[in-house]
Amino acid sequence: MAKTIVVKQIGSPIRRPDVQRQTLIGLGLNKMHKTRELEDTPSVRGMVAKIPHLVEIIEERE
Repeated sequence: MAKTIVVKQIGSPIRRPDVQRQTLIGLGLNKMHKTRELEDTPSVRGMVAKIPHLVEIIEERE
C-alpha cells in the first residue's frame, strides 16, 4: 500500500492569485474545511508547499 497524507483546506481562495486557486483545485479542494486523502508523492508535497497558508497536512498514513 502506498503512503498517503490527509490534507485539509484551512484558508479561503477569495482574493488569492489564480495560480493558488488552480493549485487548490488540483489537490481536489474547493471548500473550507474539506479534507482529501492523497498519495504522498513529491508532486503533491510540492503543491502543498506552494500554498501552506491555505492547507495543512493533518496526518500521514502508511
